[in-house]
Amino acid sequence: MFKKILLAVALALPLSGMAQKFGVVDIESVFQAMPESAAMRAELEETSKKYEDEYQKLSEEVNKLFADFQTIQNDPNTPDAIKERRINEIQERQAKVEQFRNTAMQNIQRLQEQLTMPIQTKLTDAVKSVGAEGGFTFIMPNEQALLLYKGNDVVDVTPQVRAKLGLK
Repeated sequence: MFKKILLAVALALPLSGMAQKFGVVDIESVFQAMPESAAMRAELEETSKKYEDEYQKLSEEVNKLFADFQTIQNDPNTPDAIKERRINEIQERQAKVEQFRNTAMQNIQRLQEQLTMPIQTKLTDAVKSVGAEGGFTFIMPNEQALLLYKGNDVVDVTPQVRAKLGLK
């Protein structure tokens, strides 16, 4: 939404006597090329794997409880109170597994946000620096969905941003 507003403002600005410079940058490719991004992905994958392993263990425990219950379910010698207790135990365990899954997803999302923030800040600072040094009026993301038209005088500043960040 912000990008659309920014684009509308850029297109609506009256052209003054001095030439305005507009730039675009491939934010996604630069972000992916940053070493911090690779480190972030590795940490997220490692953390996700730990949560997934724990979730598997918990699910296996529930499945074992259910298998044990199925053995006694049709046994006429097993009192109904024991059967009911086992059903309640399975339901409680399933609820805990689901709660763990939700908590894990929230924790991974929060970790991703924490790890992404400094990378985005560094990238934004590099774009601002390139913009200021190059005398650009605007530098916008080079997204096909965002740009309805791009004239020949629009400069792709992706190489300058990559250089500013020390990327090849």
